[in-house]
This record gives sequence, structure tokens and C-alpha cells, in this order.
Amino acid sequence: MSGRKTSAQSSYAAGPRGGASHRHTTTGSQVQRPRHGGGRFRLTGGCDPGGARTLSRQRLSVDPQPAGPRSARRAPGPDPHPRPRAPSGPPRRPLHVRSPHHRTTCRKAATVPSGPDTTDATTSGPPAREDRTGASAAADTAPGPGEEPAADDPAPTGPTGPGADSARPPHAGRLTALVRREWRRTALAALAGIALGLAFPPYGVWPLSPAAVAALSLLTRGRTARQGAWTGFAFGLPFFFVLLKWLHVIGWDVTVGLSVIQAVFLAGLGSALAVTARLPLWPLWAACLWVAEEWARDRVPFGGFPWGRLAFANADSPFTPLAALGGAPLVTFAVALAGTLVAAAALAARRLRHEPRTAAGLARAGGVPVAGSLALAAAVTVGGYAVPVHTEADDTADIAVVQGNVQQAGMDFLGRPMMILDNHVEATLQLAERVRSGETARPDLVIWPENASDLDPYRNAEARARIEEAVRAVGVPILVGALVDHPTKEGYVENQGIVWDPESGPGASYTKQHPVPFGEYVPFRDQLSRIVTRLQRVPRDFYPGDHAGVLQVGPARLGDVICFEVAYDEIVRDTVNDGARALVVQTNNATYGRTGQPEQQLVMSKLRAVEHGRAVVTAATSGISAVVAPDGTVVQETDEFTQDVLTARLPLRDGTTLADRVGAGPEWTFAVGGVLAWVAAGVLGRRARGTRGAQGREDVQAEGQQQ
Repeated sequence: MSGRKTSAQSSYAAGPRGGASHRHTTTGSQVQRPRHGGGRFRLTGGCDPGGARTLSRQRLSVDPQPAGPRSARRAPGPDPHPRPRAPSGPPRRPLHVRSPHHRTTCRKAATVPSGPDTTDATTSGPPAREDRTGASAAADTAPGPGEEPAADDPAPTGPTGPGADSARPPHAGRLTALVRREWRRTALAALAGIALGLAFPPYGVWPLSPAAVAALSLLTRGRTARQGAWTGFAFGLPFFFVLLKWLHVIGWDVTVGLSVIQAVFLAGLGSALAVTARLPLWPLWAACLWVAEEWARDRVPFGGFPWGRLAFANADSPFTPLAALGGAPLVTFAVALAGTLVAAAALAARRLRHEPRTAAGLARAGGVPVAGSLALAAAVTVGGYAVPVHTEADDTADIAVVQGNVQQAGMDFLGRPMMILDNHVEATLQLAERVRSGETARPDLVIWPENASDLDPYRNAEARARIEEAVRAVGVPILVGALVDHPTKEGYVENQGIVWDPESGPGASYTKQHPVPFGEYVPFRDQLSRIVTRLQRVPRDFYPGDHAGVLQVGPARLGDVICFEVAYDEIVRDTVNDGARALVVQTNNATYGRTGQPEQQLVMSKLRAVEHGRAVVTAATSGISAVVAPDGTVVQETDEFTQDVLTARLPLRDGTTLADRVGAGPEWTFAVGGVLAWVAAGVLGRRARGTRGAQGREDVQAEGQQQ
């Protein structure tokens, strides 16, 4: 059947108020009747035009009384004692039902009279009023920002009725319409994402992290799953662009591409927030969903990229001590919960504007929830201060951290072969000279950074000789970061930390377990290298290690992690559970010097110190090198692109924190809880829509029988 409207006119007998005849018109699927005795009936939507023609041929009468049970209705005829009648109940919300004859959405709106009829009986038609169908009606029923969609008020679905499929715009047109309709909300989401980016170093305004969480909760509330996904994406894209702008050293297209990939996870989060906002205790489920989003981003694709976790923006905040109880996931959960509770308080405060400033009015509007939500948010924020952070040492070791520096920043930091190795050897020889002169006490061990030797010391005799020269001069073991050819797999290289003893030479070693995709290895190399020629600058793939990096270096049993591995919970936790008494992060940030990336990595070391109750030593080729105490305090640090040596007394601890003992339990608990809440909200929503549809069809059939 085509989408052409059909019209029919018919007259019906005089109503109970007199003998005047009235006319009604059916246009398409819309039936309008004049008012009688304060009553009014209106049927709008995309109903069957054929059914409308059938109705137009019938003699219709209108009961002037309010709707009610059939047994309570007065028989037709004039009322000998007319008097105003109060409505029999509150006005019913518009019902959206699925037509049993067509796959179209019909809206039946019933209004209840509010008083006696004042319409002149001689009026020949209904009073003029604005037609509010189509887009106008959809705008009236669509939830506003921060409002929850009504249980019986699904989102508008566009044109309905015959011919609607041909009237629908193409996908690009629908996307354009979505952007136009949502541009204000999209702009606010983008601003909130930028605010979250400013919560991370090098800016470090940590209060913006719970504020951004609150903003995203408000912007996704009252939205459909698709609208929530769009809002989440609009939030995530500028956030990651601000956070990962240091990738512009490789290319701005890399920054944008990785930001888009990471923003997809925030789109899923936005969709889940929109759906679960209808559940009781929604701030709790929203906080769990933040952990679930980080859980997924920590693992996929290609082993995940956990940069930008809420916990890493709060390494210097009241939330930080919570890491000792449940690790970084608990910190993320607490930050998100504080933000969602603030959002709940804002929603409750919004209702206060419509109530009188009395005790009863405040109670009705949610004055108690406002105060309670804010109090709970404050308790979550300062609760970390009640967590004990153990800093007492079972033993100590004197260490020296050598930062040899590089020739230049950027992609070509290596310079000529042996240059970086020579820099670290020279800095170590200067340290040995100060020890001989008595200016500095002899350390128990020396730590070099990642890639301190850019040549394989096992195969290159010159590189081996230079390392042994430095080791003999200082007279203590050195933990050397070196690139080593794989012993059995041709064409692969290993990123290792090697314990080099002044007497026995090279000994135990640790191989980086999580090479960086597209930086240290290229997935689908044969296919992608033909398209992206820059990938050819990674000539060989790094081969991953298969065990935790626990190494005995002199008197200290150290847990070695290399570069980006400090961002992965399980890699760091495994070293502590395997007996590491202090942690070492060997890193090379020369490519991203003076871009903010070294600061972002350093705060991860600070959080790990509190999480595991261990001192953390960061050794970088060009900075920032640092010594972090078990309570997260930075004891010493270097400037970028300088040659320097740090000396410190390192506390060694044997005890473990609760976070070490429970492992990944809190993360899985929060993540599974959030996903289950998401699924439950979806199932309940489907059941509610099915129940409303069945009830709506019954109402339509009952009205037809009464007429």
C-alpha cells in the first residue's frame, strides 16, 4: 500500500447535549473528534488507512464522561442534573503500541477532562488547535538532557506507516541528522573528554577525573543505547587525542588513528551507561562499567593498551592509597563512583527547583538524596587516607642509576652505533672516579636503562669490552639494558635486562614479555608494510619473553619490568609475588622526549610503589630517571636530555600488600558486575517493551469494540 493519505468525511448523530450535528474528518490514520462534555479522544500515529476508512463509515458517538470502568458509565442521554465532574484518575501517559496489522508504530493519546464542558453546542466542528504529529510529537515525548526515558516512551523511530521504508534517508543522511540533533550534547561530551585529558600529566589536574566521569554520566542518562554510544565516542576521541598527542613524533595520523581505536571502547561504555541508568543503584553499576571498559582496553587488540586509566590520573590524589587494597582497578572504581555519585546529586538537585523551600518539599524533591550522594562521594574520595601504606624496610641497598643520554630526540635517537653505549660507559667511569676519590660511597649495584647497549654484547666484541670496562671500574654488578639477537629464531631480537658481574660476566637475564605493537613488532608485517611504508623503520620484530623478571643483582632481589610493561597490572604483580623486594623500570623514552610521555610513565611507577609496597627505580636513557619510595613519594629525579647519575639508599621489603594477595580479583569482580548489570538492563527493557506492546494492542481492540 502506498504512503498516500486518504480522506473521508461523514456526519454522525447528535451527541447527548443537543441535536446539533457535528462532523469529523479522518485524514490518513488520524481521527479527530469534537469535544463533548469536557471529553476528548484523539488517535494519532501510523495506523492502517484502511482501518481509518472503516471507522469513517460508522456512526460514532462520544461519551462525554471521563474514562472509567464500563459498569460505572452513565447511559447515553442528557443529564438532568449536569454538574462538573472531576477526573477519575491521573492523566494517562501516551501509549505506544505496535499495530497488529502493520509494522508501524501507533500512538494513542487519551486525555481526561479537567472540568465542565464550555463548548457551544451549536459549534459545527472542533476548536482549532495545532496539529502535533510527526516530528513535533516526537520532540514532546523525547527525554531531555539528564532525564530518564519513560518506561513506555521509546525513542522516535522516524517515519512510519506505508511507504516509510522508501522515505528513510540513507545511512549517511541518518548520521548527518544525528549530528545535527545531538551537536550540543556532542560538544559538551567533547569538552568533558578534554577535561579528563587534562587530569593526566603533564597537566595533572586530578579533580577533573571524577568531574569528567560525572559529566559523561549526565550526558548519557536518558538516552538510547545508540545515542549513548555516540556520546561516549564524542567523549573518548578528544580525551585520547589530548592524552596521546606525544605520538605526533611518529605522525599526527598515528595520534588520530590510535585515538579513534581507543575511543571505540568509550563508545561501548557510553552505550552501557545509557542502558544501566534505568536500574536501581545506577551509580554503582556505572563505576563497575568504567572498570570493565579498562579491563577490555587492557587486553585487546594485540595485548591491549592500558594508557589513560583513571587510576593513572590519581597517583597523587586522596584515592592513591586504595591501590594497596585492590590495585589500580580499585582506584579506578573509587574515582568513577565518586563521579557518578556527584551526578546523582546533580539530578536530585534539579528536582528541587520545582518544589517549595519547605521540609516536606525538600523531602519530596530529593533533598535527602542530594545530601546523601554528596556525603557518600566525599567519603569515597577521602577514604583512601584511612588505608595504611607500609613503608618500613626489612633491608636496604645502596644503588646508582645511570642516565647516559642520547644524541637527539625523536625517531633517530640512536645516532651512530655504539654512541648510546659509550655515553653510559663514560657516565659509569665518572661515577667510579668519584668513588675512588671518596666523593661518593661505593654503591652495591648500578642500574642502566633500556637499550643502554644498542648492539648485542654476546656477538659484538667491542660492545662486550666496553661493558666489562665499566663493570670492572665500578667494581659492582650492573643491570644492563641491551638489544640481543634471538639465539634460535633468525631475524628476531630480544629486549633484555642482563645482570653483568665484575667477576663472572653476564649472568641471569629478563626478556621483555610485552613488546609494543607497531613499535617493537609489526602485526601482519607482509601486508601492512606495503601500505604503510613507515613500518619499514621497524626492521626486525622483538620476540617476547616467557617469565617474570626477578633478578638477583648484588645484595638486592629486584623485579625488572621494561618500559610500557609498567602499565600492565599482572606483569608487575608477578614479579612481587615471585619474591622481588624492590622494582626496577628500565625504559627508553628518547623518542618522546619533552612531549609529556615521560611524566605519564613516571606516575605509573608512583602508583605501583603504593600498590605493592615496594620502592621503584626508573632508569631512562634520556630521562626522566627517578627513585620512588614505597609510599609513592619521588625521592630523586633527573631532567630530560641530560647525563646524570642518581645515588640513593633503596629500601627492600619482604611483606606483601592486600592487592598482591587478591591479585586480579577486584578487577574481575567489578568488570563482571558491570557487564551483568548491562545485560540485566537490556533484558528488563525488552520485557517491558513487550508488555507495553501487548497491553497497547488490547487497549486498541477494546476501544474499537466500545465504538
